[in-house]
Amino acid sequence: MEKLEQILSKVLKPAQYTGGEYNQIIKDKDKVDIRVALCFPDTYEIGMSNLGMRILYGVFNDITDVWCERVFEPWTDMEVLMRENNIPLYGLESFDAIKGFDIIAFSLGYELSYTNVLNMLDMAGIAHRRADRDSDAPLVIAGGSCCYNPEPMADFIDLFVVGEGEEIACELIDIYRANRNKQEFLDKASKLSGVYVPALHSTCSHTVSKRIIKDLNTSYFPANPIIPSMGIVHDRAVLELFRGCVRGCKFCQAGHTGYPVRMRSPEVLLEQGKNAIINSGYDEIALLSLSTSDYKHLDELCVSLLEWCEPKKVNLSLPSLRADSFSVELMERVQKVRKSGLTFAPEAGTQRLRDHINKNITEEELLSACRAAFFGGWNTVKLYFMLGLPSETDEDIIAIADVAHKVLETWKEHTNSIKRGVRITVSTSCFIPKPHTPFQREEQIPIDEYSRRARLLKESIRSKQITYNWHSPEQGFVEAALSRGDRKLGRVIETAWQNGARFDSWSEHFSLEGWLAAFCENSLNPDDYSLRKRPDDEILPWSFVNVREVNHG
Repeated sequence: MEKLEQILSKVLKPAQYTGGEYNQIIKDKDKVDIRVALCFPDTYEIGMSNLGMRILYGVFNDITDVWCERVFEPWTDMEVLMRENNIPLYGLESFDAIKGFDIIAFSLGYELSYTNVLNMLDMAGIAHRRADRDSDAPLVIAGGSCCYNPEPMADFIDLFVVGEGEEIACELIDIYRANRNKQEFLDKASKLSGVYVPALHSTCSHTVSKRIIKDLNTSYFPANPIIPSMGIVHDRAVLELFRGCVRGCKFCQAGHTGYPVRMRSPEVLLEQGKNAIINSGYDEIALLSLSTSDYKHLDELCVSLLEWCEPKKVNLSLPSLRADSFSVELMERVQKVRKSGLTFAPEAGTQRLRDHINKNITEEELLSACRAAFFGGWNTVKLYFMLGLPSETDEDIIAIADVAHKVLETWKEHTNSIKRGVRITVSTSCFIPKPHTPFQREEQIPIDEYSRRARLLKESIRSKQITYNWHSPEQGFVEAALSRGDRKLGRVIETAWQNGARFDSWSEHFSLEGWLAAFCENSLNPDDYSLRKRPDDEILPWSFVNVREVNHG
């Protein structure tokens, strides 16, 4: 602890390494039997915003003889000082080195965080390859959306949880309590539905069906969220309305792996929202789901929440909207306390392409929603699209600019009554073919082609009132390769990390050259993973994972 205190004054945002936050859970080490390190392979400010981390932290700590602590990837300045001063990775609650814990549990939500997983294990003094860990080493497990294709990380993780983790976390603890021998534990745990043990399972002969929570009304809710000691990305209370999605967009992995749709009742959500605000002091509640406006009790819930929130000056936000179900009346009620901008995601510029990707929003529905919003006093609209979607043509790209211009023209229709200017932002990301989606076998467009299409769109936007932002195609290229990778990519991930890859999701740290060198060093071609269209008869690395059949335990 003394060494830690000496280096904190030398790093950016030292509060992320000190713990001590309101609502953190401290237990008597002499009265707990199992210690869990809940690891998020990115910074504190991102990990503390993650609802899954909040849920699992509470689920584990609700078990009397278990103490779960949070661990985040130190920023590069902190890593250097920790290594120089021989300070191992530690839990924020106790400051104990996590090498002495029983279970190291990683949340894998983004492929570009894979090198951080290896780095965190190394900083903890734990061998990053599971084959190199002895029987006394902590058990290393992982869950999260990336586990729908666990193969790229199979060389490093002892056990993967496929699907939702609240119930299975408790089952794994029960098995661990009775089977401290690692091999015996893995043998027993491998028989649970939703569990994949790479050392025991053959992907050719074994099927893993995802686990889901059947009744969200009775599932765990973090009513006492930890209040961060510094600003984080989403610093507010969160209500999860439902899981799954009714839309079925062909590019969306979350929509297809989240099946079936399960909704919480408005009565349960109202009580959860009240408790979250009372226990945290937050002044904002965000309603969270893949498509918030598809929640069938949304009006009823918002009215009830607002009756309680408005006198207390608590804001209610709806971050995810659909143009075909937008209600300006609802938005006006919701944003009485603080009016924010509106965000829509048409995804494609033409109706042909929107129909092809199953994004069933018409241009008129979008313009009608914007028209109603402008009349209601909004003057900021963000529009999200993808470039490189299957069957996309230059006509589809130019049409994105046309849509943005039509939104601007819709604004100009009301300039006589509205004095403020308008801000329209168009953002494009790179299409990434994801496992378990209808587009999982499609090819990604090359980096140069994405850049050409982005330039075409930029040149097609003729108004200074429209801002255009685009995401890095280089990062998207590597993400696609890791997303559709097989077990051979473990060597690439390891090589990239050994050569200095860290925080690959951060543009200032990402190095395409480093990743290309790692592929080359292992005699693999990233184009085979990202750019190659997979024939219908090819067995995919994730084919053994079944996301349509579900288990409730």
